[in-house]
Amino acid sequence: MATKKLKVAVIEGQHPYDAVAFHKLFRDMDQIDYYLQGYETWACDWGANADQYDAVLFYHFHQEMPQDPSNPMRIAVDRLGRVGKGIIVLHHAILAFPKEPQWSALTGIADRAFNYFPEQDLVAVPASIDHPIIDGITPFEIHDETYTMNEPDAHCEVLLTTHHENSMKALAWTRKHHESGVFCFQLGHDDKAWANAGFQTLLHRGILWSTGRL
Repeated sequence: MATKKLKVAVIEGQHPYDAVAFHKLFRDMDQIDYYLQGYETWACDWGANADQYDAVLFYHFHQEMPQDPSNPMRIAVDRLGRVGKGIIVLHHAILAFPKEPQWSALTGIADRAFNYFPEQDLVAVPASIDHPIIDGITPFEIHDETYTMNEPDAHCEVLLTTHHENSMKALAWTRKHHESGVFCFQLGHDDKAWANAGFQTLLHRGILWSTGRL
C-alpha cells in the first residue's frame, strides 16, 4: 500500500528567488505534496486549510511582525508548534522577524543579528551523533550563501557543521517548539545549493523527521 504524501505548506515572501528551480526542488521529492504561498496568504488561511497540512516550511524574509493580537500574521506565529505539525525553517527564514521572541524561540537563537556572505564554497560535515536525518551522510562540498551569527542554544541538536571562516558553525539543527519538531537549515540560497544532492537529501529527511515519518 502506497504511503500517503505529506501535505507541506511552503511559505515565501519578501525575498526574490528562482521560482522554476524552487518548484523543481519540491516536485522531485516523491513523498511531498507541497503548496507554495505567500506568508500573508498562509496566515489569513481563507480556505481554512491550515489543519490539513502535515508541516509548514518557511522560506520568507519578513522583518516586521504586527503586534496587534487580532492580526492574522500575529495569530499564526503564536499558534506555531501548538498543534503538533512539523516545522522547517530554511535559509533566510531563520533571519525573519528579528525582534520577535516567538521566532527566536522557534529557531533556538535568541539574538539573530547576522552578517551574510554570498557565493561561498564550504564543506558540510555531519555531527558525530546518531540521528536519522544524517544517517549515512558523509561530508560534502556545497556552494551557497552563509551567515555569521550566534549558534543555536543548548536545547537544539546540531546535525551538520562547517569550519568555514564566513559561517556560523551550525548548518542544520533540530529542536522542539511546544508540540512540534523543528528542523532548521542554514543552507539553501539558490539553485546552486538546491541542486546539490547532499542538500536535497537533508531537506527531504528534515521534512519527514518533523512530521514523524523518519
